[in-house]
Amino acid sequence: MKMHRVLLHSYRAAMAAPFHLVVLPRTRWRTLYSSATQRQQQQQQKQEVHAKPSRIGSPARVQKLIASQSDPLLAKEIFDVASLQPNFKHSYSSFHILILKLGRAHQFSLMQDLLMRLRSEQCPVNPSLFSDIIEIYGEANLPDQALKTFHTMVEFRTKPLPKHLNCLLQFLVSHRNYIRPALDLFKSAHRYGISPDTKSYNILMSAFCFNEDLSIAYSLFNQMFKRDVVPDVESYRILMQGLCRKSQVNRAIDLLEDMLNKGYIPDALSYTTLLNSLCRKKKLKEAYKLLCRMKVKGCNPDIVHYNTVISGFCREERGLDACKVLEDMPSNGCSPNLMSYRTLVSGLCDQGLYDEAKNYVVEMLSKGFSPHFSVFHALINGFCNVGKIEEACEVLGEMLRHGEAPHKDTWVAIIPRICEADKLVTMENIFDEALKLEITPDTRLMEAGIGLEEYVIRKIRLKSRKPQVF
Repeated sequence: MKMHRVLLHSYRAAMAAPFHLVVLPRTRWRTLYSSATQRQQQQQQKQEVHAKPSRIGSPARVQKLIASQSDPLLAKEIFDVASLQPNFKHSYSSFHILILKLGRAHQFSLMQDLLMRLRSEQCPVNPSLFSDIIEIYGEANLPDQALKTFHTMVEFRTKPLPKHLNCLLQFLVSHRNYIRPALDLFKSAHRYGISPDTKSYNILMSAFCFNEDLSIAYSLFNQMFKRDVVPDVESYRILMQGLCRKSQVNRAIDLLEDMLNKGYIPDALSYTTLLNSLCRKKKLKEAYKLLCRMKVKGCNPDIVHYNTVISGFCREERGLDACKVLEDMPSNGCSPNLMSYRTLVSGLCDQGLYDEAKNYVVEMLSKGFSPHFSVFHALINGFCNVGKIEEACEVLGEMLRHGEAPHKDTWVAIIPRICEADKLVTMENIFDEALKLEITPDTRLMEAGIGLEEYVIRKIRLKSRKPQVF
């Protein structure tokens, strides 16, 4: 940085000299001494400089200097100093690098001045420059300037490409107020010699679906066939998602059938969209059929698809059907995960199917999964409510052996039931297991005494109220 500033200082001094462009030679600065010999050498050097002016360097060297500057304004100063040299012509790369430096620093006025200077020099321009500028304006949230940049490309005798159109469309549709201008630009693309591609259509279709304007999205989809633009899997998925948002899942399924008939293989996200929508509409039979059909149609169902259907069955209190879905998973190359078990156990508990829920808790613990304490609590509390204290104690024991800390409500639910059944040995064993845990604020073991204390007090009061027999 210091050498660059010295270099600039020397060139400013050179520009101020009369009749000649003078710069200091490339030798390093040395301390000036007062001897006559040194003064004579300096005079001779000055004469040589005036006789043959030196230069800041080649365009390639200037480009490297500009590229190495982290300060865009200093880079611009180097650019300007070099420009003052006779017969010096900047390389296109210097323009490109400096324009982007200024733009990313939000020096938009200087960037535009440099862009206009580049146009005046009639230098061939790399189209990627305009993609970068559009992206810079996008990051700065300046849609009008981004549009203006696109129209400016013609002035540089640069033909816009579909990627420039798509870059601008993607930015415009991210602003709700610019979706219509984006559509207008799309319709006028042929004036610039651009033929919108599949991605162009997908960007606009997605925007209008998201804004719940399905009619325009469908119109764009149909246009693709008329203009020999081939839709891709994403094109169909975008429409499916739009239909599902509007609760038109039957039309989305019809679109899936059309897609399959034309030889497309739907992707995993397309199936996730349909399964979610079918489950929300309580069409669980259709969701399960679609899940089974996926593998036949070339898309193996993954954990997200299975969990979606399991969750759908559990929400509708069809826990046993959810069990069947979980049992199907290994044969299709997919293993249940923590979410699969948690959802299923909670669903079974909600239906009062505690024995089945307990079996799955044991299975998940054997696979190294740890249920959330709420799952344990639901199961323990459920067993307590139906009078199955032994089973509740077994679950609590498993919970403690796996280092899980019961919540206070779990202790409050089970301790009075153990006391009522006079299973003091069982309670003693449970407390022994509990004391093996590290006592932390989350363990809540001390809070368990509240429930036990309240129970004992109630028992004493009830006993004192009983009539005495003499």
